[in-house]
Amino acid sequence: MREYELEVLEHYDMEVRGTRRIRGAFFCETDEGTMLLKETRISERRASLLYTVLDRLEKEDGLKVDTPVFTRDHELLVISRDGTKYMMKKWFSGRECEVRKDNDLILAAQTLARLHLKLNESRAGESVSDPPVHRNPLDELLRHNREMKKVRTFIRSRVTKNEFEYLYLESFEKMYALADRVFAVMRGSGCMDLYDRSLAERNMSHGDYNYHNVQILAGDTAITNFEHMCVDIQVKDLYYFLRKTMEKYHWKQKTGQNIMEAYENIRPLTPAERKFVGLSLAYPEKYWKTASGYYHSNKAWLQEKSVEKLRTAIRQSEEKYTFLEDVFSLKIL
Repeated sequence: MREYELEVLEHYDMEVRGTRRIRGAFFCETDEGTMLLKETRISERRASLLYTVLDRLEKEDGLKVDTPVFTRDHELLVISRDGTKYMMKKWFSGRECEVRKDNDLILAAQTLARLHLKLNESRAGESVSDPPVHRNPLDELLRHNREMKKVRTFIRSRVTKNEFEYLYLESFEKMYALADRVFAVMRGSGCMDLYDRSLAERNMSHGDYNYHNVQILAGDTAITNFEHMCVDIQVKDLYYFLRKTMEKYHWKQKTGQNIMEAYENIRPLTPAERKFVGLSLAYPEKYWKTASGYYHSNKAWLQEKSVEKLRTAIRQSEEKYTFLEDVFSLKIL
């Protein structure tokens, strides 16, 4: 560690016996167990939210989570001499959930279900004043749809077009029709009732639940990286975990069904929640995200991976059709 990073450790009232650097963070072996010193951009307010909710999940509900650690001056954030902001969190001696291991995915789904139940039982959102709230799902989809059209308008205006732009124009009508159809069905599906109830009850969600943020331990699991925690429709976590996983499995029905069953064996979904998860999966998120990333990038340096990402997004939208019909009884087009 560099000198100013060592100075950050001096703010904590614990003996650090060794450190190991990873990207943007340090594993720290201390007399109080394994810790993670991580670069962060979160505010004091969000750090306080994390501590309030995670400390309760850990101490009252028995979940293993990466609760922030206070300095000796009772601060949750430390700013080093070079201006970098750090937060110390409890960590675990385990391994990251492996997306190619079905048992790991089942454990991760079960862990998510338990997290949602405990967040509701503890009324986590009520324990903090004015918790962050995610935008409503219809506004989010409408914003994505508008951006896809904006990208098309931009590309059409270019005299000389590259491979990405030709592919985008060629695929746009079909992909936008799918996006617009999902928006229309979701608008009439009652998902806003789910959202309004989530706000009224202050239901907290993880906000970034994926296999990278689940640690497999000996006989247990741990959940990490709650920095995006907010009030939202909780099963959006399940949608996100499913999408990130199924993209790796080319939307293999059996794997998706196993994940859904593992979650629902602990926390059954209501019909409205199940439909919301299915519709969220049906939306061409990867296509929008790839187009948005390209639009905001330096067009003079077209990377081959951008073209491949767009091709993959188009192909995966087609792969999803059978999956959504078989697992969610959902037919969009």
